[in-house]
Amino acid sequence: MRENRMFLISKKRNIMSRLVTKEGLEKLQNEFEERTTTIRQKIANDIKEAKEQGDLSENAEYSAAKEQQAENETRIGELEALLKDVEVVERNDDDDSVQIGSKVSVRSNGQEYVFEIVGSNEANPAERKISNESPIGKALIGAIDGDNVDVETPGGIVKYDIISVA
Repeated sequence: MRENRMFLISKKRNIMSRLVTKEGLEKLQNEFEERTTTIRQKIANDIKEAKEQGDLSENAEYSAAKEQQAENETRIGELEALLKDVEVVERNDDDDSVQIGSKVSVRSNGQEYVFEIVGSNEANPAERKISNESPIGKALIGAIDGDNVDVETPGGIVKYDIISVA
């Protein structure tokens, strides 16, 4: 039933939209602001200084600065596209099930873990921020306290017991 519900929700969304939490949106906006002001200006200064050194054909500093400029401008373009199509998802506190923005305590193989379910652009496994599109995220979405979910992984099925949802 849950898979059907998720399928229907995704069919209604714009294919290019990106789900993020409020915190995720702020991080994207801050990165965009930093790249379009501070980083862009620093790179422009580096290019100017490198040009003043003379022959550009053998100038490693100039080549490095131009490469940084290209990488920065590419990331700015990516951020512009993301911010244009972003959809902020806030947790519905009236719903006890796992959703984007939930912090989920689970037990698996005798170990306890706390995952935060986030949009794919915010995912960071090292911080236990799990994408709603990941195998674990997909399995947890819609689950409630006391549920058991199976997650198919390359190493086989992993069972998770839901301890709490916040």
